[in-house]
Amino acid sequence: MFISIRNVFLTAFLFVANQVQVQAQDLTSIIDSATNQEVFWSVTVRDSEGTILESYNSDKMIIPASNQKLFTTAAVLDGLGSDFRYTTNIYGDGVLVDSVWEGNIVIKGVGDPSISGIMYNENRYYVFSSLSRQLKELGIYAINGSLIADVSYFDPQIYPKGWDWDDLSFYYGVEISPLSFNNNAVDLVVIANGEVGDKPSISWFPENTNFANFVNYQTITPTGTKYDEFYQRDLGNNRIVLGSKLPKGYIEEESLSISGAAMFFLQSFKQFLNHSGIETPGSYMVQNPNPDIQYLDILASHTSESLSSLIEWTNKESDNFYAEMLLKTLDAEKSGQSGSFELGIKEVRSFLGRMEIDTNYVIMKDGSGMASGNFTKTSILSEFLVKMQHHPEFEAFFESMSVAGIDGTIAHRMKGTTLYNNFKGKSGYVGGVRTLSGYFTTESGQTLIVSMSANNFIGKVRPIDAVHEQILTYLYAKY
Repeated sequence: MFISIRNVFLTAFLFVANQVQVQAQDLTSIIDSATNQEVFWSVTVRDSEGTILESYNSDKMIIPASNQKLFTTAAVLDGLGSDFRYTTNIYGDGVLVDSVWEGNIVIKGVGDPSISGIMYNENRYYVFSSLSRQLKELGIYAINGSLIADVSYFDPQIYPKGWDWDDLSFYYGVEISPLSFNNNAVDLVVIANGEVGDKPSISWFPENTNFANFVNYQTITPTGTKYDEFYQRDLGNNRIVLGSKLPKGYIEEESLSISGAAMFFLQSFKQFLNHSGIETPGSYMVQNPNPDIQYLDILASHTSESLSSLIEWTNKESDNFYAEMLLKTLDAEKSGQSGSFELGIKEVRSFLGRMEIDTNYVIMKDGSGMASGNFTKTSILSEFLVKMQHHPEFEAFFESMSVAGIDGTIAHRMKGTTLYNNFKGKSGYVGGVRTLSGYFTTESGQTLIVSMSANNFIGKVRPIDAVHEQILTYLYAKY
């Protein structure tokens, strides 16, 4: 009798436990049990044919953050093709006398975002070295004239509407210019190698250039204290105030934006030429109106990596600079006129319209998703990802996404779970907003397309990421 009652209680306990587990494995209950109850959640889950399997506030507008790059990069692939490459030319306006170029040289910017080390094994002077070598091969070892930038490929607007002033000091809020070097940023290294109360030492790339004026108010604090970061560039100039507090022995690296991207390119290139054996005693300038290069000879040329490689970097690393450069390029190439943010966005929206996406629910202020005023729906993002599966450039688009636990912005996420090396997609973050959209394969082998957004959260992203992971794990097991 005792055993029978015990079995009854055990059976009842297991039944209740199983019921609780079943209830817990439900989209609504996962969200309801999340620690950040202030969050507005939206989730849409579709199968590979587009049928909605699960939804939560799918019909509500959300801020997409960097998930907006999915729209932008897909439109650029559609408009230009994955094999598109940038070609930056140096034109000669003068004649070669002995080893001296008597006259000016003109560098025409064409929007290449990759004149840096990103595509070239971290050799930030790779492009400059190639151009310099070509000039020497022509016998040019001195330039008796000016270095002139032609920046007519883009219009003069350097920031998209809606970018926050607080972001403009940092690498993720740099100027957008057709002639750009090192992502339009100086790379600062701070070493707290003195005594407590001293100023830490600083150095920067390019080679401690005087293009940036660093004002070092930083302080070394005792070992074990918290690193307190403060960097701020004055708007419209290159005075950069450093006010961080660094524990003794601490090393900090930070990429900080500059003002005057084309001039930054010219000064950096001029210094490189001088160091590499080509004397350039003349001035450098952005000429207005731009010089007429129609009848000038090309002295040197650089062709970028393919667009597929550039877009892979854009999406995996969520690079705002690349996204906006690509956006303006799309307009410049399609219109034959100076590329603009506004008309680039129009091109993206036209592409979405051709994909039969309802653009009434795609509000775009920029290409990267950093601007305020961007809105869409998770139902729109997921529908778009479903339809992209049938696009001729889908392979390049799909390969541009981060792989959970492996690379890009989600390299640190979902390790040790069923989503590791399985979920492939795009994360997004702006203040109070965390998004994640992409593709994964379930336990049964089915492909699911999911878009998730947490708007208006307070605090760190880790609890939000944990809910994302919980939702994906639940979907993996259920389908």
